[in-house]
Amino acid sequence: MKQNNDKNDIPGKDSSGAMQEVFMLEEEDDRMQQGSENIKEVIDQAPKSKNGRELVSTESSFLQKVKKGDGSGRIGDRLVSRGIISEDQLNVALQEKKVTGKLLGEVLVDLGFIDDETLSAFLAESSGFEIFDPKHTIFDGAALGLIEKQVALKYHILPVSIDGYEATVAMSDPYDVVAMDTLRLYLPKNVTVKPIVTTPAVLSEAIDAAYGYASSINDIMKELEEGKIKVSDITTLSEEESYSHPIVRLVNALVFDAVKMGVSDLHFEPEENFIRLRYRKDGVLFTAQTLHKQHWSPISQRIKIISRMNIADKLAPQDGRFHMNVGGRMADFRVSSLPTVHGENIVLRVLDQSQSIMPLEKLGFSESNLEKIRRAQSRPEGIIIVTGPTGSGKTTSLYSMLNEINDVEVNIQTLEDPVEYSLGMIRQTHVREGVLEFADGIKAMLRQDPDIIFIGEIRDGETANMALKAAMTGHQVYTTLHTNDSFGAIPRLLDLDLKPGMIAGAIIAVFAQRLVRKVCVDCRLAYKPDEKECKILGVDHKEPPEIFKARQGGCQMCAGQGYKGRVAVVEILEFDEDIDEVIADNGTKAEVKTVAVEKGFKNMKDDGILKILDGMTTIEALSRVVDINK
Repeated sequence: MKQNNDKNDIPGKDSSGAMQEVFMLEEEDDRMQQGSENIKEVIDQAPKSKNGRELVSTESSFLQKVKKGDGSGRIGDRLVSRGIISEDQLNVALQEKKVTGKLLGEVLVDLGFIDDETLSAFLAESSGFEIFDPKHTIFDGAALGLIEKQVALKYHILPVSIDGYEATVAMSDPYDVVAMDTLRLYLPKNVTVKPIVTTPAVLSEAIDAAYGYASSINDIMKELEEGKIKVSDITTLSEEESYSHPIVRLVNALVFDAVKMGVSDLHFEPEENFIRLRYRKDGVLFTAQTLHKQHWSPISQRIKIISRMNIADKLAPQDGRFHMNVGGRMADFRVSSLPTVHGENIVLRVLDQSQSIMPLEKLGFSESNLEKIRRAQSRPEGIIIVTGPTGSGKTTSLYSMLNEINDVEVNIQTLEDPVEYSLGMIRQTHVREGVLEFADGIKAMLRQDPDIIFIGEIRDGETANMALKAAMTGHQVYTTLHTNDSFGAIPRLLDLDLKPGMIAGAIIAVFAQRLVRKVCVDCRLAYKPDEKECKILGVDHKEPPEIFKARQGGCQMCAGQGYKGRVAVVEILEFDEDIDEVIADNGTKAEVKTVAVEKGFKNMKDDGILKILDGMTTIEALSRVVDINK
């Protein structure tokens, strides 16, 4: 990562100095005020839109012009050049500004020359920075601890998060050199600043909220012990009160803790006298917190409120979702509630949008399996199916495959429920029950001139039939199924009323995969396997190879787990003329398997054993996801 060590190297400013020309006022301009009033004039007045959220522009054509060196003028002049206000209106506003001492943006709004929404939209386009939205942000306590509240208020800076070598900081003026220099005094060396902008008024309120109350889980839990929390306290919170309420802060802290740890799921499990909170990390559940039963009602209410679920209905299962900026990382959460004998059980699935799509090599595919994947992708038409249970990495693998072939020369379209990660140039569509189903979505996509289609999941016969028809009309189709292994895809498709002849002629390959935990390289223990383990590994017990096991209690690098991260174990069934012939003749699953094994087919256990021998995982970890005794 390129580090920003120069105190004058302000983000967004190029070597030509064009940005300074745009945002700094020239002394000879008779309408200027001394100093850097630049974009702050607009930022100070940038209002919220009608729905209560800041207006955000993800692409700034103006900023692109500035980087090319053809941006010019200050805020008022640019408003005139865009035809938003007239030259006469600007002159009147500047005179009023001298009399009142107010900022230009405020004067323009007061005089009725421009409305709040127009001014805010102009700010978003002109600045090119993300707008800070405190209502959808969970602060990083570690980042807040680096800068005192008084400093934050004085320089209008609010550290939102610090992650590796990047600190996300809310600012009212991202081009304030003094503020930037102040940040570098407080931040660790080699940490770059990622500014996000808002108005000074919103920023001051957010600073008070962020620094005014305990944010750690333990501190909030102690605070809750001091008094009982009524449900009405949660359901009737005003926007201002939502910053300070201990239940709101507790839910935020738990979510923040989970995302920072790389947790995939949070399980809130009510028991008779307490609430157990378990996290799933690297495929394994462990207890993270134990909460008092008296706090479960307001906690569950809060989760259901932000997930847009019915807080009054506690007897029926519900689904919801919400998104949050968790310490500078955008994350989506899928929420499920289920009534149990001790209360509503709630599970949150975390989709970390900040994670990049990794190449297939980084996912753990062996060289032989990579060859099979690329051979399958080289075929111009047909279906590539990835199978496995929920949480086995099917979508991640498919995204990596699509990313490898994503090019301006092809049109890739997807149907997903939900869209988990955004992919550039790929047209992604969110399936909505009762509005747009998979089968209808495929019909619509086929009218969009696609080359490649990704269908999130084949759930019914109609979707399966449409997918096969797409594959048989010159399209490459990627999709998923829920089966135990690659051979299970064939009877599953037959159960969906597809004809054997259609299956044989349309499928390119079926991948099955699981995710196995990687043993921590910092604390793993080497040993020689015993005779039973050698039999599992298929090696001579008289000359056993050195393999590894996890250290009990782990180390600091793996948070005491003994394992860190996961890797895919994969089997790939390639469809060729021989396999197609067996299927077309109504051959059984066993007959298909016999032909595949004769051609060198390797199953998930085989792939896992290779990873054990390479020191990536352990026999114990593999046995959790694959039957190693077959």
